[in-house]
Amino acid sequence: MSGDQHILEGDVFPIGSRVRVANDSPFRGLEGTILTINMIAAPGEPTSCFYLVALDRAHLQEPLWFEYQEVELVAPSHEQAAEC
Repeated sequence: MSGDQHILEGDVFPIGSRVRVANDSPFRGLEGTILTINMIAAPGEPTSCFYLVALDRAHLQEPLWFEYQEVELVAPSHEQAAEC
């Protein structure tokens, strides 16, 4: 993640949101549901945001972690805001 990228609270997808993997990986194009959000903030550093995603139709049964820019929103959850 480059030093000029910052996560704003409004940019975080809520738990339960449907997302699509957008990074260049074997999981590209798969959709899933956000189960957990992990945000890491250090003074003077940009905040990093990671989503634990349960993928549909993936060979792996375990949910996988993706950085915020590796997924795109397909459908928001019914929650108003993410609790981090």
